[in-house]
Amino acid sequence: VKKLGIVAVSNALLEDITCLAADRMLVFASYDNVLHAFARNKEVVHTYEGHKAKIHLLLPFGDHVISVDTANVLIVWDIQSEEEYLQMEFDKAIFAVSAILHPSTYLNKILLGSEQGTLQLWNIRSNKLLYSFAGWGLGVTTLQQAPAVDVVAVGLVSGHIVVHNIKFDETLMKFQQDWGPITAISFRTDGHQVMAAGSPVGHIALWDLEEKKLISQMRNAHSTAIAGMSFVPGEPLLITNGADNAIRVWIFDGPGGTGRILRSRMGHSAPPTKIRYHGQNGEHILSAGQDGTLQSFSTVHERFNKSLGRGSINKKKSKRKGLQHDTMALPPITAFASEVARQNDWDGIVACHQGYITCTTWNYQKTSMGTHKLRPEAFSKNKPLDIYATAVDITTCGNFAVIGMSTGQVDVYNMQSGIHRGCYGKERAHEGAVRGVAVDGLNQLTITAGSEGLIKFWKFKTKDLVHSTDLSSSPSAILLHRDSGILGIAFDDFSISVLDIETRKIVRRFSGHHGRINDMTFSPDGRWLVTSSMDCTIKTWDLPSGCLIDCFLLDSAAVSVTMSPTGDFLASSHVDDLGIYLWSNRSLYSLVSLRPLPADYEPATVMLPGTCPVQDVDAAGAEETCGEMIEYDSPEQLGEQLVTLSLLPESRWKNLLNLDIIKKKNKPREPPKVPKSAPFFIPTVPGLIPRYAAPEQENDTQSKVVNLGVLAQKTDFYIHLEEALSTNKYTAPLNLLKDMGPSNIEIELRGLAPEGGGSVEVMLSFLRMIGMMLNKKYNFELAQAYLALFLKLHLKILSSDPSLLEEVSRLSTQLEETWINLQTLFNQSLCVLKYMKSALL
Repeated sequence: VKKLGIVAVSNALLEDITCLAADRMLVFASYDNVLHAFARNKEVVHTYEGHKAKIHLLLPFGDHVISVDTANVLIVWDIQSEEEYLQMEFDKAIFAVSAILHPSTYLNKILLGSEQGTLQLWNIRSNKLLYSFAGWGLGVTTLQQAPAVDVVAVGLVSGHIVVHNIKFDETLMKFQQDWGPITAISFRTDGHQVMAAGSPVGHIALWDLEEKKLISQMRNAHSTAIAGMSFVPGEPLLITNGADNAIRVWIFDGPGGTGRILRSRMGHSAPPTKIRYHGQNGEHILSAGQDGTLQSFSTVHERFNKSLGRGSINKKKSKRKGLQHDTMALPPITAFASEVARQNDWDGIVACHQGYITCTTWNYQKTSMGTHKLRPEAFSKNKPLDIYATAVDITTCGNFAVIGMSTGQVDVYNMQSGIHRGCYGKERAHEGAVRGVAVDGLNQLTITAGSEGLIKFWKFKTKDLVHSTDLSSSPSAILLHRDSGILGIAFDDFSISVLDIETRKIVRRFSGHHGRINDMTFSPDGRWLVTSSMDCTIKTWDLPSGCLIDCFLLDSAAVSVTMSPTGDFLASSHVDDLGIYLWSNRSLYSLVSLRPLPADYEPATVMLPGTCPVQDVDAAGAEETCGEMIEYDSPEQLGEQLVTLSLLPESRWKNLLNLDIIKKKNKPREPPKVPKSAPFFIPTVPGLIPRYAAPEQENDTQSKVVNLGVLAQKTDFYIHLEEALSTNKYTAPLNLLKDMGPSNIEIELRGLAPEGGGSVEVMLSFLRMIGMMLNKKYNFELAQAYLALFLKLHLKILSSDPSLLEEVSRLSTQLEETWINLQTLFNQSLCVLKYMKSALL
């Protein structure tokens, strides 16, 4: 209640919850004829089955819970054992239970109210009827314990509230409300003797119990019946909720005793018709509903939600008449467009209404309807019945709104002043109704789609027609991805086309939906087109490959879809559903196969996402799809004509020529001293006073004579090079070198010379290995580095030996040829790149 934020979310039950009650430990919820008990607001710990009809009343009662069904059967359950403690059946004609209450301090007793108007006090431990109250001849709708002992407030069908003393069976006071049956009653317990009573029309009356009079009325607290109402104990706070999808907290801190809204959480009271992300951060979704309101929902936290209110022809008149009798209310919004560029300066949202000619502007910052009503001048006086606005768009700069009409007329208005700035075409832009309008990102082109099957391109400023594209079928909607200049077109024959606005040609065609396409949305990078249809599917099309890559089936069709500008969520609203559902983009956080789906792919029905944590089934399914993916294993060399580098880190080959400098830099000033290991028993000098013995000086002299036998041993690399002279296979010695570090490579190459224990033949074998690497054009940078180090170490021997000299000159020619080829390719690429950057295209 402090912040009206969600504290906990339970697991979901199989059907909609129809009845709810709670005690200090458990929350009881029922659907149909089954009762469940939730622990820790999370999991179901008890299930009570035994009712034959739908449960409509619940009362937690110490170690028991009492439930009443519509067949007039009352069952008392033992909470822990889940067994029936008592079952009572009443005759519907004589006593149909309509309300239940445990009077305060009345041990083991419950008070039952009936549709016939009588009340009964029962002892459920002994199963005895203690007393019957005659009632007032009118059906009881609600019972509520007053702060005083023995006093109960009884709400009646007629709108009467009777405050009754059940100990002496006498009425203390009686009030009447003219708004129909009493739906809920609550008492203030913070020192003020006030009773609040709810009504089916959404009004709340506040009654002073001391002076026995009405203090004030809270009219239109909800737009539907008050379903629940409760004062917070000891505080001037009233919590109310209704079927209008709202929960409100009212505070009573002002003069006159009336309450004001302290905080509230609300959604649409009728299903949303259109949803769109607002802004570039992907945190706000604008939603227009059939209830005529425009609301902003936050994907971060509910406290950032805000309602922009209901559309109205005349705000002042609407306020005077109130919600119930408002004849000035505008019909629901069918399409809208929003832009954040100038929303701080003037209105940033423009909307068109169902069957209505006038378009309205809305201000996101002020969270209210805007100042301008946009309609053609010809209809400023009279309002035609059959002409209405069908499509709307707003420019990226936020200065202009483009509105398409059912007559084919397309008008431009200034958003700041609301002035008409011209129209496209001589009289009208299209022969048929306008099905969609769009403006490109630089205000150069306006694109309009008409029901006669034409897409027209107009100069935005001069209003001249640039190009007209004839379509195969009548378009139902268009959507432009401004960054990439791609236009998605949905057709009446359930197909989709993608048009490039630069070339003005159809570049992709998709078919696969079997129902009217309700909405489309692009991914932020323009690679995916997501479409929703009346066939209850949501499909994702990959534009570069022109394939269907994702498809899932839902229980109810998605009316509108929109993808976050950051690409993390897809939001959807559905037929006869008040909520907006978020789907996460799995490709952002896991490996997802984007292979095309087969033509005969049958999608599985997916549950709509909820606030409760998803079961692990989905994760398992995701792992399976990842397992199916064929991982691409790259070969060592893509082609023999390509120069291929090794995958070794630079540290293995880049500094081979500078090893002597690095060693000098890293040489320690003193050799490291090995710490002496302490003996297990510390030696002491014998005597009366215990003293530690001084450590003996060890004669630490090492032999300086080098064992030549160690040097005489041939290394593996040397042996493999010797073998390669006869076999001509150099893969094994090369792999050995690749596994070595820079210092080891230098030692191996030094050891090839005759003075290092090698021979001229082995040196020749090494040069042939380098020649093989250059021939095959792989490990190219390693060949350069190894050859450079070899030349640095053995230059004198190479110049004096004719066989080695001949091999080196052959290598030099080979190296030059490869490098000239590479240099030509580099220069060619640099030239093209420079031209692309500098040329005026």
